Parts: sequence; structure tokens; C-alpha cells
Amino acid sequence: MSKQIGSPSRTRAIMNQYGIHAKKGFGQNFLTNPDVLSGIVRAAGITKDDNVIEIGPGIGALTEKLAQAAGEVVALEIDESLLPVLDDVLAPYGNVTVLNQDVLKANLAELVQTAFKDPTKPVKVVANLPYYITSPILVALLASQVEWAAVCVMMQKEVADRLVAKPGTKDYGALTLAIDYRMDVKVAFNVSRKSFVPAPNVDSAIVVLTQKSAALPVSPFNEDRLFGLIRGCFAHRRKSLWNNLKTIVGKDEDRLGKVKEVLDRLEIDPQTRPERLSLVDFINLANAMHEKELL
Repeated sequence: MSKQIGSPSRTRAIMNQYGIHAKKGFGQNFLTNPDVLSGIVRAAGITKDDNVIEIGPGIGALTEKLAQAAGEVVALEIDESLLPVLDDVLAPYGNVTVLNQDVLKANLAELVQTAFKDPTKPVKVVANLPYYITSPILVALLASQVEWAAVCVMMQKEVADRLVAKPGTKDYGALTLAIDYRMDVKVAFNVSRKSFVPAPNVDSAIVVLTQKSAALPVSPFNEDRLFGLIRGCFAHRRKSLWNNLKTIVGKDEDRLGKVKEVLDRLEIDPQTRPERLSLVDFINLANAMHEKELL
């Protein structure tokens, strides 16, 4: 067996030894490119001063790299059958804790306080995310009330394109705005589908999210209402902003008249598409609609 962490031969040997087959139900694709593993650790800026939460360690290749670089690592693995594998693979590392836990059901704020020896250290999230639940996991991380020092995740390249999309482009949407509201986003590098076993049908990208470096010039009256409005405005992408807003506020003529007043005051063309509005535009729209008792 090759001793190089994450090499194709070592990955195959571990899978053969334990009779492991990637499970589609868990979106498992095991990374078999040591350069990519090292690149993820570098992109996340992992140091011995960091606590790291890894989501979905799989058979532990990335976990090993993280253990070598970080102070402590807590790995959340939903697939119970992989726990014995992780116990063996990670046995040389005294700074790793593996929990059989679903990140979408975890109390992450509580986990940070209880799972690390020193919870005051910066906490970073690193993950090779299952494609089918990338968005829910990102939303859960941002809603957790934990001030992540960084979130470095691998995801489908198409989703990464949505996170960094600019207003007026086809990839720009509700997810773009939800991330942009809380974090700065950059794509560190792309990853070929050939770097996985089994190979997925699409290429991936490493995305790094960090706390926003600049405060927004305006604040929403209510975050939940803001993002409810945003989701409603993108519910039918091909429809105009006006038609989506009519669905949100109803057909009452008085309420629609107030919507028209709001759009006029904000100098927003009712026939524009929602993807042409910036985050600040949506915050101003939500606040103005609240003033008119429309939200």
C-alpha cells in the first residue's frame, strides 16, 4: 500500500481492506488526489492555532492532512459503517475526534463549545460536500450563530459559480445573496472529476468563505423577512420583479398600489428581472415594503 495520503493506490487498498463501496445515498466520492488535499488545507489557511470541523471525512484522507496542520479536528461522519475505518486510519493522530453525526441535525454552536479542548480558538470548517445537500449545509453553517474564521468547502463547480455570481448573470440568485449577506467568497481552485473514486459526472471547485471585510451600507429590518422576500422574488426567474412581487403581496389593489409607490421611490423598474437587483437593492426594497406594512 502506498503511504501517500489520499493517493489512488492507498485509497483503493483501504476500500478493499474494509469492503467499502461509495454510497450514492450519502453522495460519497472519495478524493484521490494528494495535491488537491494539500491545496484544500492551504486554501483554508489551517494552522496549529485553529480548531477544525470537518464534514464528511469519508475514509479519512483529508482528515489526516487536517490533523497534521491543525490544533484539533472534529470530524462529523453520518455513515456509521465508516467509523471503524476512521478509527484505524486516524489512530496515529491524538488531536482528532470522530462523531457519528449529521451536520444538518447538529447544534453547531454547542458542538464548538463541547467538542474542542479550547473552544476559544478560531474555528474553521473544511469539507468535501455531497453535491445533493451543498446548499442546505451552507445555509445551516451560516445560521448556526458561530463566527467561523473560514469555511473551506469543495462543491460542484456549478454551485460555486452561483456563489460568486454578479447581478445580471444567469448564475446569480437567492443563494448568492444569502452567502453575500454574511461572508466574503472566493473560488480558490477547480478540481477535475478525475480526482475522485468513483468519478462524479461534473467538475468541482474549492470555495473559501470568510467573515465580511466591509459592513453593508444598510441593514434589513428583519433578516428572515429579507430572505423570504428574496426567495419569493426568485421563485420564477423568468418573470419580472413586478409579477413575483404580486405573488408575494397578493392581488389586493391597495397593496399593489403601495408596491408601485415603493418601486417608484427606489427608482426600480417593475419590469426588471430580480437578478438585476443587488443585495443592497433588496435590503432597501424589504425595508420600504415593511414601512408600507407589506412585509
